[in-house]
Amino acid sequence: MLSRKSATYAIITLFAINILNFYDRNVAGALVEPMRKEFHLSDTQVGLLGSAFIWLYAVIGVPLGKIADVWSRKKLLALGVTVWSTLTAFTYFASSYPMLMFARLGVGVGEAACAPTATSWLGDLVPPSQRSRALALFMLGVPVGGALSYFFSGPVAQAYGWRTAMMLAAAPALILVPALLALREPERGATEAHREKASGASMWAVLRIPTLWWIIASGALINFNMYAIGTFMPALLGRIHGLKVGPAGIATGVLYMVGGVAGGLIAGWIGDRVIHKRKNGRMLVAAIISPLGAPFAYFGALQPAGAIAAAVALWTVAYGALNTYYGLVYSSIQDIVAPAQRGATMALYFMAMYMCGASFGPMLTGRLSDLMARRVAAAAGSSVITDAARASGLQQAILIVPVLSVALALVLYMGSRTIVKDMARREAAAVLARQ
Repeated sequence: MLSRKSATYAIITLFAINILNFYDRNVAGALVEPMRKEFHLSDTQVGLLGSAFIWLYAVIGVPLGKIADVWSRKKLLALGVTVWSTLTAFTYFASSYPMLMFARLGVGVGEAACAPTATSWLGDLVPPSQRSRALALFMLGVPVGGALSYFFSGPVAQAYGWRTAMMLAAAPALILVPALLALREPERGATEAHREKASGASMWAVLRIPTLWWIIASGALINFNMYAIGTFMPALLGRIHGLKVGPAGIATGVLYMVGGVAGGLIAGWIGDRVIHKRKNGRMLVAAIISPLGAPFAYFGALQPAGAIAAAVALWTVAYGALNTYYGLVYSSIQDIVAPAQRGATMALYFMAMYMCGASFGPMLTGRLSDLMARRVAAAAGSSVITDAARASGLQQAILIVPVLSVALALVLYMGSRTIVKDMARREAAAVLARQ
């Protein structure tokens, strides 16, 4: 087992890499409006950029997850960071929509290595009783990376153009890749109370775990919402409240940073305490918190033009409630699978939830926005979709977020009813493996 100092350094480095992961993933959302105007894109095309990214990310993630269980996680992650940063920088040279699409697909290939390798690595750095905090810290990369992307990308784009903002997003890899390669990688299963054999059961055996199916379904719902918000929040604030790309990016960054960090910290704190009282406590708490954000998202979306402070405050609470999911549910995944299966299981989870949920978040929200905008324009007797119609269309489309937040709570509750038996099965299998 690594020393506490080495483990802490590794956790911080992996956290920094996840910040860059979500910085570069969200940069396209932060720059939606200037890119849309330059290339004359519809909201459906904007959404398709995000959805195509996710489709390839999900498919590539499965073989990369299997590789993460048998090869050096350090080398695989370093290669992934290099690929996604290079393709983010390549976007600077895009001169057409197909080139934009190619660049985003390349980013997806590189980023597909991050979650399976890093979450498997983290599981070997801390014992089970502390994993909610470690994974919650790692997943703070989602709001922190997104927030920083919006904070910097919008103002940089307004001052120097969106291409310069893309190039800036790629630069941190020059520091993070060497820092990653300097880490010592722990043995698989190093922090388990009882060491298990490195050769796990097949993926078909993993798919027979009932709780995993509920977790996959929950992942589809949470990521539909997260990617819909990430892709269209700056555009929503710009169209409804009249913010330019810089202020819209900063406002989105505020709700990501404040809501996301608060939600992640709360999840880590509660998750590592409730597990001592109830084995299904993490899943149950996630089910309780999820619907609490729904009314805040609803009223945040319907704020009238100019009520920017109220809109951001309401969306901050809604986003914070959604972000508690990661620390609570990701640690639950590691409770039901063996260490040698974690990389592949996370990759399988990501593929299913992205293909069934996240990939549709940007595209269907964009499609719904276009349909609503056409209806608004037709109701006004206009054959042209005006900016006002686009604003109203997006405002109505984003209301899908609170609806799915309630559905997420129901799915998580069902998972909380099966996880105790699945944890017992895994513990029994570990005992047999040691005999």
